[in-house]
Amino acid sequence: MEIIGVIIAGIIIGLLGKFVAPGDKDNTPLWLTILCGIGGVIIGWFIYSAFGGNGSAGIDWTRWIVAIICAAVLVVIASTVTGRNSGSRVGRRL
Repeated sequence: MEIIGVIIAGIIIGLLGKFVAPGDKDNTPLWLTILCGIGGVIIGWFIYSAFGGNGSAGIDWTRWIVAIICAAVLVVIASTVTGRNSGSRVGRRL
């Protein structure tokens, strides 16, 4: 059941990460955004745990904020690596 939860959270966190990421990231495909969200959830959980986060009763907002930040970083990296960042094209005409 945790895997399904991570996938669902990854979809939501990936879209939030895409929204929070600076620049024009609309060219990143949806499947890559979802993978970045899943990666953000997993990496965010490890970072949160490494800095002493042990969870709290109810919704742990700090953990989710860390996951969104990680997903945003992954979206920026994915957009840069795949060359789909429209702001980095040389000779682009308006």
